[in-house]
Amino acid sequence: MPKLKIDNVEIEVEAGTSILQAAEQLGVEVPRFCYHERMSVPANCRMCLVELKGSPKPVASCAMPCGDNMEVFTDSDLTRKARKGVMEMLLINHPLDCPICDQGGECDLQDQALGYGFDRGRFAENKRAVQDKYMGPLIKTIMTRCIHCTRCIRFCDEIAGVSALGAMGRSEHMEIGTYIEAAIGSELSGNLADVCPVGALTHKPYAYTARPWELRKTDSIDVMDAVGSNIRVDARGAEVMRVLPRLNEDVNEEWLADKSRWAVDGLTKRRLDRPFARKDGKLQPVSWSDAVALAGAKLKQAGAKSAAIVGDLVDAESILALKDLMTGLGSSKLECRQSGEKFDPSQRAGWLFNPTIAGLEQADVVLIVGSNPRWEAPLIDARLRKRERALGLKVAVIGPKPNLTYPVEHLGTGADVLQAIADGTHPFAQVLKSAQRPVLLLGSGATERDDGLAVHALARRAAEANGVVKDGWNGFAFLHRAAARVGALELGFAQRDGDLETLYRGCESGEIELVYLLGADEIDTSRLGRAFVIYQGHHGDVGAHRADLILAGAAWTEKHGTYVNTEGRAQLARQASFPPGEAREDWKILRAVSEPAGATLPYDTLGAVRKRLSLQAACFANVDRVTPASWASFGRDGAVAATPFVLPIDNYYMTDPVSRASPTMAACVREILEGDTEEAKKKTGTHG
Repeated sequence: MPKLKIDNVEIEVEAGTSILQAAEQLGVEVPRFCYHERMSVPANCRMCLVELKGSPKPVASCAMPCGDNMEVFTDSDLTRKARKGVMEMLLINHPLDCPICDQGGECDLQDQALGYGFDRGRFAENKRAVQDKYMGPLIKTIMTRCIHCTRCIRFCDEIAGVSALGAMGRSEHMEIGTYIEAAIGSELSGNLADVCPVGALTHKPYAYTARPWELRKTDSIDVMDAVGSNIRVDARGAEVMRVLPRLNEDVNEEWLADKSRWAVDGLTKRRLDRPFARKDGKLQPVSWSDAVALAGAKLKQAGAKSAAIVGDLVDAESILALKDLMTGLGSSKLECRQSGEKFDPSQRAGWLFNPTIAGLEQADVVLIVGSNPRWEAPLIDARLRKRERALGLKVAVIGPKPNLTYPVEHLGTGADVLQAIADGTHPFAQVLKSAQRPVLLLGSGATERDDGLAVHALARRAAEANGVVKDGWNGFAFLHRAAARVGALELGFAQRDGDLETLYRGCESGEIELVYLLGADEIDTSRLGRAFVIYQGHHGDVGAHRADLILAGAAWTEKHGTYVNTEGRAQLARQASFPPGEAREDWKILRAVSEPAGATLPYDTLGAVRKRLSLQAACFANVDRVTPASWASFGRDGAVAATPFVLPIDNYYMTDPVSRASPTMAACVREILEGDTEEAKKKTGTHG
């Protein structure tokens, strides 16, 4: 391990550590533009120059590895002069756009020009102008501002796995673009604006809408998938203006998926802002007192003949309140698997992502069964790509072959291949057995079939037979795609001897007289028969259209709530804005309805609800930590059909009521999935 001195302070670092990284370990700030700790080192901005004793000129600290007996000076006269010279050159062609630039107030170039720049400009020549490029509905380009740091190129190539950007030309004629004009086809493209250190790439949906200092910033959790990405919600008044990622190395690192980032403009569209009741075949506005009284009366009348279904965006507090209400009425007809999955909910190990998201970086073989992680969980897909680039991770797929961002081996399309692996007759079984830390990633879509329970059991047998589960390692990973699913399963909001089909048949036969839909919009409402339907949610989507009574609830940005991600990590979402009109928080609505229903809930405050949550399942008492599951038998042994698996998502950008209401997600569908770029350019005025 080399020892060196930085600003006369001795430090010992690991071999291969750069001078810039060593300086950071000492808390010494070294400016940079091109360097990013998660990407390769190009050393082309030269802003990180430092003085190295014995070197005839300053060296780029990001690319210079530490050596024994080095002496480095980060604040000498030579270093300061070099940085001022670099900054002066960078600003030669940079336009004076700061008053109108969306990056203003959050710009690395602004900050470093203030700290390290020259106090005046000496160049009178005309500035270079570069034509803007079209990069899709999420990224706005002002390429004259570009300083050629190449962060965007490296992000696409190395992190996103989509080689969409590159540099064309040389010297002052160099431009960064997409070669062939097209929208960037990555689910992580919004991160390009985050990594850009100047205002060359900014967020198109956010353009010219707000300044950073106008916004109220709230730490929260994303609910657009089951990863549980840590986010910061920026709101002005009652409106959410944007969502940015927060650093969490165990979950999303510092990245965020596009739907998580920009579907939030759907929060202001198609909202339910007051209660409605169906009268004479039409939904009519009613007061809260009338709505609560009607809901209570209908629940009391139906009693044990009531059923409840929770949706994909519901917080655990509301799920607990609904379960307690149904239990008080004598009903056990509860279901959270609104997509129709048939798996065994009795054992946690059977429906958790047991190796954890960060644990994927230890895997050496991954078998994906009936899943497309690129659309179901883009940040888990990014983890797999990261591991593949570092190790050459071997990935195989059973089911339709998805367009993933790393090489995969396609083994087949149906459960017969998984059966052969479980029996040890398939060649890939030996690959799993010889691996140190193999992972079997089972998609929730693989269980959306009549033999789902048998598929669940077959996946368990395949894991046990091939060393996926062994001492010190549990590589069985069930990948959910709904933020509310694991929290509901932890609370027992799923039938052990039935599923959604069981509830449908009960409604059609008249056995179920009332159905309470808590944000459930992905169900087949035509199969609810003549049951009285209470819909509680925040958008006028599928559930609201079928409802006989609508209770207007709050979205996840408008309330405090707990969500459990696919690996079993409970995290807290915090209120960033207020619900519109007369809408109310969901658990409070359920508490109010419970009184006239004759099953009054035993809590009146959020603290009391969370105390009861922590008593229901251990994960709610271990916030921000994964509560591991003990391995046990699950599923139901039986014959599996040779029918090919079907991927559950055919449109990444519209999977829930909020994203379906989002104008930005509609633009993504039009411009990325359908490829209608000409119409997009007409609307945005972007050409060339």
